[in-house]
Amino acid sequence: MRRSADPVVICFVLAGLLAVRSFGDESPPSTAKNALSPNNRATIQHHAFCAGNCFAACDTLNIGEEKSDDARACLEGLKWKPEKFDVRLQAAESDRGDWLVRFPSAAPVDNERNDSVALEWYQAKDTAGKPIKAPAAVIVHESGSNMMVGRLIAKMLRTKGVHTFLIHLPYYGVRRGPDGRPQGGNLVGILKQGIADTRRARDAIAALPLVDSSRIALQGTSLGGFVAATTAGLDNAYQRVFILLAGGDIYSVLMNGQRDAVKVRAEFQKSGLTDEELKNLISSIEPLRLAHRIKANQTWLYSGAFDEVVPLKNSERFAAAAKLPAKHHITMLANHYSGILYLPPVLMEVRDRILAVQEE
Repeated sequence: MRRSADPVVICFVLAGLLAVRSFGDESPPSTAKNALSPNNRATIQHHAFCAGNCFAACDTLNIGEEKSDDARACLEGLKWKPEKFDVRLQAAESDRGDWLVRFPSAAPVDNERNDSVALEWYQAKDTAGKPIKAPAAVIVHESGSNMMVGRLIAKMLRTKGVHTFLIHLPYYGVRRGPDGRPQGGNLVGILKQGIADTRRARDAIAALPLVDSSRIALQGTSLGGFVAATTAGLDNAYQRVFILLAGGDIYSVLMNGQRDAVKVRAEFQKSGLTDEELKNLISSIEPLRLAHRIKANQTWLYSGAFDEVVPLKNSERFAAAAKLPAKHHITMLANHYSGILYLPPVLMEVRDRILAVQEE
């Protein structure tokens, strides 16, 4: 029997096509702060991007001082020893950006394929189609294996003069081997690695030509939003952080959330962990434990008023713990899936706030 199309997927596809069209109709920004200077033109003309190009990078992770014993314990479980590492370019697959950027995971798990982090680089370009020097954003995708929403965001933002880098979380995309993704309690270990990789991604792209390292932002949606929220609490390395359809208290989201949360809850139940063991395991990546470390005036949270996957109360808990100004927590009249209809105006705000860093 032929399976009918999922109405949620149809909503994503149709809304996405409309969003890309409406968002991409305008020309790239041409204000003085974004226009190509003679020096930038020279950089573009004399730098040839080639598969195999290698760039030297170095971790800048610095968790600093922390008075809270609980937060310090959380940080100890997430940090790694900073070191130098190489960043390499590979040819991108069709419709998967301009280049595939690879670098070693900051938290390897002894799986060669998975331990090589991948970023799809969607280059910002001028009206002639030439790459320009511009600010950048690391995009952390949702839980879907096709990373559809993450790619949509990356494509939309790059049309507005921002280099975007869609990170493949552990065991997603090119990092996923024939054995698939670990299940059950191993999911937390995957996210711990994803948090480390997302933080190191900032230093990896800062080493690339044409990336304005003074303006690098972080954006995450749903699962990616939780990863971004915890990553932001490590050391405020990203100049701006934008969290979409996520929040705090991951355990209660898994226990009480619907749809996507139900699927993840089922996977954890297969592990045989008791509720207390599961709660302790999840706490190792809990955004609320580090929320007080986030710079509230550099962070924006977008929530769905009718979200059944990540209930609004969970977003409000994170906003309160991070002490976000009222205007930095935006509630959309949407659920977890229809929120995609808000992408064009949301990403316009994201773009403007990334560009505004230089003005401060």
